[in-house]
Amino acid sequence: MKCLCLLALVLSLVGLQVRAQSADSVDDVPARIAAAREALNTQRQAIEEQHEARLRACWQRFAVNDCLREARRSRHAALDPLRPKELDLNAQEREWRTRQRDERLRNKQEAVQQP
Repeated sequence: MKCLCLLALVLSLVGLQVRAQSADSVDDVPARIAAAREALNTQRQAIEEQHEARLRACWQRFAVNDCLREARRSRHAALDPLRPKELDLNAQEREWRTRQRDERLRNKQEAVQQP
């Protein structure tokens, strides 16, 4: 239970960090997205390590299958909040790439129109 509370606290702090960084300038979008992805990967890795530890502990118990099932449930519950954040980062990256492409095309058209 303590682990889930700690995980919820970490996830909320990362969410605040991502929102605070979204107010930053547009020029550093790739760096901000990379930093947020790194934070998500770090969280995912911590969840996976915790899951592996639970699996090892399950094999020491008498009711192995029930313990394994509960470990998988808790892993999925911990990973579920990360997915929307990852999708949001993907959307931000797509939007940034679209703006960059549109700007390149606009510059190219301006260069062609000027004699």
